[in-house]
Amino acid sequence: MLGVPWYVVGGAALVVAALPILGWALGGSRRAGSNDAAAAVAAYDGRNVQLKVSATDRLVVPLLRGVGRGVRRITPGGWVDSLDRRIRLAGSPATWTLERTLAMKVTLGLLGALAAYTSARGALTTKVAFTAAGWFLGYLAPDVILYGRGADRQQQILRELPDTLDQLTISVEAGLGFDAALQRVAASGTGPLAEELTRVLSEIKVGVPRGESLKKLLSRTNVPELRHFILALQQAEQFGLPVARVLRIQSVELRMKRRQRAEEAAMKIPVKIV
Repeated sequence: MLGVPWYVVGGAALVVAALPILGWALGGSRRAGSNDAAAAVAAYDGRNVQLKVSATDRLVVPLLRGVGRGVRRITPGGWVDSLDRRIRLAGSPATWTLERTLAMKVTLGLLGALAAYTSARGALTTKVAFTAAGWFLGYLAPDVILYGRGADRQQQILRELPDTLDQLTISVEAGLGFDAALQRVAASGTGPLAEELTRVLSEIKVGVPRGESLKKLLSRTNVPELRHFILALQQAEQFGLPVARVLRIQSVELRMKRRQRAEEAAMKIPVKIV
């Protein structure tokens, strides 16, 4: 009618349709999570709760959740497990649930393919190649973000581990039980390791065995030093060895490794300057 190519019209429609998905995937869940308690208190009056929910939350979110579940069903199990692992290593951010992330990957893939197709010039094969590349880059963008967040989080845990273990050793040697010492250390910390220890304690309080809770901690982290410490702790409990002695040995080893890493980093500085 107006001489506008069909793919431009279709692309604009796709962008408009994708905006709610991006808004839902990147935000909203933190707000919803903070209102969980209020929603539970007001649960006796479902009509009032319904009125407090925005039109987007009532209409769009259920649809997009269905999209996420549908994508999950057709995605190979190994890929889903790998994505879930990356989310856990990143600390399971509130806005990065498995279904949200899958929906975001598909949405960004479609937007990337559209942007590449509309910007490509030349033969059809060129457009197809650009479209495939755009889809690939958009689809993998959430994985790249999660990988970066996960790597940063693991580095933070590694940096916090020696001091945390020192505090834990001092508390146990002062006469506290291991769980009580763990609670004190978790309460005094502010980083991702303290968050993980707090989660371990919460699981123990609801009846999860300590060994199982520590195994879950290993599934959420990828720090060899932390894994070595937990395995040593489990062996100490299994064979009846003094926990304080194991903690002291692990603390000394971690301090030595931290000193070695600092020395290696210092040796690399002249090379970087050159």
